[in-house]
Amino acid sequence: MRVLAVDPGLTRCGVGVVDGVPGRRLSLVEVGVIRTPSSDPTPKRLVAVEDEMRQWFERHRPQAVAIERVFADTNVSTVMGTAQVTGIVMILAERLGLPVTLHTPTEVKAAVSGSGRADKAQVTTMVTRLLGLDTPPKPADAADALALAICHVWRGGTQSRLEQARLDVLARTGTGGGGIPRRLPRAGAPAERRLRTAAAARSARSAPQSRPSPTDPGAQPR
Repeated sequence: MRVLAVDPGLTRCGVGVVDGVPGRRLSLVEVGVIRTPSSDPTPKRLVAVEDEMRQWFERHRPQAVAIERVFADTNVSTVMGTAQVTGIVMILAERLGLPVTLHTPTEVKAAVSGSGRADKAQVTTMVTRLLGLDTPPKPADAADALALAICHVWRGGTQSRLEQARLDVLARTGTGGGGIPRRLPRAGAPAERRLRTAAAARSARSAPQSRPSPTDPGAQPR
């Protein structure tokens, strides 16, 4: 499985591509950082991120996308930029029909180092070992993206398969992801029959019962 992982950010956006499957050795495909100058207007910076990110998708053709989940922070501008870049990556992945999974920083640290409280230096060291790199990836955004990709290979593969199975079931039943049928079913004949049967039963119970005639052979004497 080839995973494209993104550590979103507007000034520095870490991107890493890793090949691997659970239980086997992982291999680095490419790692880098997309940078935009803080002096540029936000719309221009977002377009620059989209342009470069699109090239990553076209160049590597990943099978899955992993993004670090955004958390609220005291620095609102940083959170906004991170969320905006996350949206760009999600749109690109969705247009290509690729599954997207969000992983928290704690999940990534635990998957790579065995501890959800590991610091950046520990995570970088483990990423270097797991990928068999000669030198640690720099800057930290690049190392974080690779750690995210490793986490997804080990943990997100199962989630992706479950999500794909769910989408397959929805496709067979004619229901979209939002739970809205693509084609309305025909009027439910079984339900209509049940209603008619219930109405007939009520009518039969409410109808007066006629007494047998004296001349009726089956009549019983009083």
